[in-house]
Amino acid sequence: GITLDIAHGEFVVLVGPSGCGKSTLLRMLCGLESVTEGTLTMGGRIVNDVPPAERGIAMVFQSYALYPHMTVLDNIATPLRMSRLTWWQRLPFLAQCMPSMRRIELEILDDVQALCKNLQIESLMHRKPAQLSGGQRQRVALARAMIRQPAVFLMDEPLSNLDAKLRVHLRNELVDLHQRLGVTFVYVTHDQSEAMTMSDRIAVMVDGEILQIGTPSELYKTPNSLQVAQFIGTPQINVFPLNCLSNGNYLLGQITIKQLKPSKKIEVLALRPEHLVLDAEIDNSCDVQTYAQIDRIEHHGSELLIYLSLDYFEEVVTVSRIPNDGKALEYSSGQKLAVGFAIDNALFFDDTGQRVGSS
Repeated sequence: GITLDIAHGEFVVLVGPSGCGKSTLLRMLCGLESVTEGTLTMGGRIVNDVPPAERGIAMVFQSYALYPHMTVLDNIATPLRMSRLTWWQRLPFLAQCMPSMRRIELEILDDVQALCKNLQIESLMHRKPAQLSGGQRQRVALARAMIRQPAVFLMDEPLSNLDAKLRVHLRNELVDLHQRLGVTFVYVTHDQSEAMTMSDRIAVMVDGEILQIGTPSELYKTPNSLQVAQFIGTPQINVFPLNCLSNGNYLLGQITIKQLKPSKKIEVLALRPEHLVLDAEIDNSCDVQTYAQIDRIEHHGSELLIYLSLDYFEEVVTVSRIPNDGKALEYSSGQKLAVGFAIDNALFFDDTGQRVGSS
């Protein structure tokens, strides 16, 4: 029951846990899986029964899917040979004896060389996949997809097999590539940080359904469900149970919250780590204040993540994100300190996990 519209030239990322249906949806777009119900339309044309080769689509797989017995040059050239030559023209001996065949092969070679220069893999053209690193194989897989100049790129977790530094580098290259080509990208990943940094829009999938689709900012600031709020954002959003009192107020641990006027009963209060204020930074804007103990501190360069045990919430892991400045040196593991937050920065959810407005 998925309904999804993707505009021409958009970079849309399908994100969700393993087994939620991301890759299956991508394979249906490509034509590798049949659509049993509904309509799949591309450019105004219904393509439910159109073969994959006729959809104008290129797909980059997680496993690269390079031909191990071919050189990089032949791997990239194969889609052009398949589209420009008939089966009998692809027989090896014909290229040796027919001038027209040699001309087509030279044109294909020129196209491959130009693309390899653009992706900085010129020096690899005569190697085979076994002689390449993971990052080099991924570039070859991208080049093989790009050589056909498709209308749509489909990418199934293409960076998941790479090390962290190379993954960030190729992530930036993909964004630059999308901007240069101006074609549609549909990208599948389980890494929400990839989704947040690369996409125009993100579709969050869970159990075969799209829970929400929107810009990275929309999903981070205004998630429509607790599942989306918990999936988007690193570290994960802080979640606290709320108890409704008979007088209409709410109880957070042993703290009474009076400012809420929700449209329906609230069960959960959620707070992003950067909105949990520590000790000396607490001011009049903090409507809720309590005490906590520092369990551990994680250093992330320009910022610190401070893991806290809040009073009255023994089983709730709470995180605060603060700048790594001079004041941060005052904090240490085991320290007891005050914490607070403004109600306006909190998100509220009902017993079904749907977001509730607080006013």
